[in-house]
Amino acid sequence: MDTPNSVTDATFLFRRDIIKKMNSDMRFVGIFYIIYGAITCIGIITAVIGVPYIKMGMRLRESADSFDRYTALGDDMDLNMALEKQQRFYFINKIMIIIALAFVALYIIFIIVLLSFMDFSSLMA
Repeated sequence: MDTPNSVTDATFLFRRDIIKKMNSDMRFVGIFYIIYGAITCIGIITAVIGVPYIKMGMRLRESADSFDRYTALGDDMDLNMALEKQQRFYFINKIMIIIALAFVALYIIFIIVLLSFMDFSSLMA
């Protein structure tokens, strides 16, 4: 009875099950990001937003493909590639969130400044 191999085999099977479940979600989200990015790219100005979404979707799909190869072959290089692609997806997503938060902050500041110049005394009469 070889305990370390059985534990390793059980861990790999458990990890494989989780990866298969996660893989279908990653593919769906990746396709959604690609479609959303393509729709956003219809406008010239909005293409600045759409292209990163397409890239994020592609990174997720590539990560899912690498996870597929990892579960089929068990090669650690495929696992490394899958995690690297996910890291790129999250990095681009983080940058997009930071940019969105900056625009929200600018919008709030703009509204506050705009409201400070309004004359509310005429509304009271």
